[in-house]
Amino acid sequence: MIVEMRTGASREEIDDVVLKAKSLDLDVQLNLGTDKTVVALLGSNTGQIPTDVFAVLPGVENVTRIMKPYKLASREFRHRNTVVDCGGVKIGGEKVVVIAGPCAVENEKQLMLAAEGVKKAGATILRGGAFKPRTSPFSFQGLQKKGLELLAMAREQFGMPVVTEVVNPQDVRLVSNFADMLQIGSRNMQNFALLTDAGKSGRPVVLKRGFSCTITEWLTAADYLLAEGNNQVILCERGIRTFEDSIRFSLDISAIPVLKRNSHLPVIVDPSHAAGHYALVPAIAKAAIAAGADGLLIEVHPNPKEALVDGLQSLSISDFIRLMEELRTVAASVGRRL
Repeated sequence: MIVEMRTGASREEIDDVVLKAKSLDLDVQLNLGTDKTVVALLGSNTGQIPTDVFAVLPGVENVTRIMKPYKLASREFRHRNTVVDCGGVKIGGEKVVVIAGPCAVENEKQLMLAAEGVKKAGATILRGGAFKPRTSPFSFQGLQKKGLELLAMAREQFGMPVVTEVVNPQDVRLVSNFADMLQIGSRNMQNFALLTDAGKSGRPVVLKRGFSCTITEWLTAADYLLAEGNNQVILCERGIRTFEDSIRFSLDISAIPVLKRNSHLPVIVDPSHAAGHYALVPAIAKAAIAAGADGLLIEVHPNPKEALVDGLQSLSISDFIRLMEELRTVAASVGRRL
C-alpha cells in the first residue's frame, strides 16, 4: 500500500502515518522527495486493511494498493528515476556509464594494465572479480582477499571506484571494506540471505538478472535490497537462457524499456556474458544504449588469449578503445553522452 502525502505535509503528519502503520504491525519505507513524501506500507496483511484507515489522516493526499509482487522497486513508490552514486560516479542520469575491466583479477600486472587501458578509453568504474562462483569446482575461483587488495590498489592508482562480486553473506563486510559497489551475480539473484546482508551494507549494489528469472522475479529480488533501507540499487540485464544456442545467453533487449516503465531503478547491460564471444559484444552494447540503458558492464583483458576466465568474451584494450568511440556516437543519437 502506498500513502502519498500532500505537497508540504508536515513532519508531524508524516509521523502520524508511520505510527498508524506500526500500530497495525506494518513495516514502513519513506521516500522523502523534494516536493512530497511517499510512504510505503509493507506487510502480509496490507490487503486486509481498508485504505480509508490512512486516507482520513491529515496531510494524506492519496492511498493506493500496489498489486504487483514488488513494491519498493516500483514506479508507484517512486515516480522519479533513482540516480545511484558509486564513488562520485552517477548512474541513472544523462550520462551513460561504462564499467569495464577483467572478469577475474589474476595478478597485479594484469589488473593495472586493464585499469590503465579502460580509464584512458573513457570507462569511469573498474570491474574485476575477486570471488568467482564457477560451474565447476575445479575452475579458477579467484584470488579472494588478495584480489580485493589489488582492486583497492588500482582504485588508488587510477582514481576509479571499483565494483566486484560478493557470493557469500559472510563475505559482505569483507568485500564492502574494499569495494565501492557490490555485485550480486545471476546465480545469486534469489539468494535472499545474501541480498539482505548486501542491503544492510550501505554500499551501492548491482543486481544481475538470474538467467532463468522473469522481470517480476528480478524486481521482487531488488525489493530485498531496498527493504533494508538501501536505495542505491542498479539492475543489470546479462541475458537469459532460451532454446537458442548460437550465443551464450539471449540478451532480453526489451527488458530495458519494460524496466524503465515499471521501475525507478537504473538499468545497465552486460553484453559480454550475453554474447559469449568478443566479436558480438560491440553490436549488443550499441543496441543496449539505443534501447535506453544507463550503463554497460564490459569485460576487458590486456591479453584475452591468456585470461584465466572468459577470455573468449573479453575485449582487448585496443578493441575497447574502438568500441568506446562508436558508443559515443550512439549515445549522442539518443540524447545521451559517455
